[in-house]
Amino acid sequence: MLPFYLAAHVSSSAVERLVADAQVPVWVPWPLPAGWTVTGIGWAGDARTQARATLIALSGPSPSQGLGDLLLIAEEPGVGLGARFAGLAGPDPGTSPDRAPDLKIEAAGHPTPLWRTAQAEGRCSLVGESKAQWLWAILWPEAAWRVLDKITLCDLRDGGHPQHDLVYGAPTPRLQTMSVDVPDLPPATD
Repeated sequence: MLPFYLAAHVSSSAVERLVADAQVPVWVPWPLPAGWTVTGIGWAGDARTQARATLIALSGPSPSQGLGDLLLIAEEPGVGLGARFAGLAGPDPGTSPDRAPDLKIEAAGHPTPLWRTAQAEGRCSLVGESKAQWLWAILWPEAAWRVLDKITLCDLRDGGHPQHDLVYGAPTPRLQTMSVDVPDLPPATD
């Protein structure tokens, strides 16, 4: 797996850096759901490959149970960042299930089907494909997945989306405590 980095500060300058280096979409819900804030920014890659996977964490009120956390991950096949956060053994979710999707969301102006993966540790993990890359939505608690019913995702690389208008909050401890198989690297700076 490529090295995984977290931005030291959750800020518009960290998002700008991620957008500049990203080789895959940088997904955010736009507009943000009421009460939700960006609480983490991460990527997998290095100076040679640039960001081959992007991660935006958000936190806010869950439709059914207090506070919720959402990770939106875009990645090239084989990177494995989304699968690690979802609790899956391999780098990819496998083939598309032979059943109807569990949910459809709009991503970059297109309806995008998402399927649930195996559940682990009270989270809900959904995966689909958009812009020829994996699109992961991983939520805590499991019931928080209903927040996805009301969002539209935009790729910040496409421009025209006011990344400076995103609301930034305190870093989610979810990223600090997740067991992700990555080298012990210093966090990236803004």
